[in-house]
Amino acid sequence: QVQLVESGGGLVQAGGSLRLSCAASGSIFSINAMGWYRQAPGKQRESVAMINRSSRTDYADSVKGRFTISRDNAKNTVYLQMDSLKPEDTAVYYCAALAVAGIFWGQGTQVTVSS
Repeated sequence: QVQLVESGGGLVQAGGSLRLSCAASGSIFSINAMGWYRQAPGKQRESVAMINRSSRTDYADSVKGRFTISRDNAKNTVYLQMDSLKPEDTAVYYCAALAVAGIFWGQGTQVTVSS
């Protein structure tokens, strides 16, 4: 089992920045990749950014050049630095761990970008 605890959401004006954090615990060794998904009201959950064991990253086209995913292995923590935020980035952001036993999710953190 993997437990994920997120932090860092909030309200920001368009053009501003936020940094999300996701601390993992439990069966850390079984995690192949970690990342962030988001779900806006009335929309499906979508992948935002992923980082694997080799620190290879992948981003949704809508956030490329604005968001940066990184990891601190010593702290078992993954970060999502979000810059140049837009109102369409408003959503609940979920941390995810892709492990041998399946996908584990954090509780979600609200990000609201005002215009």
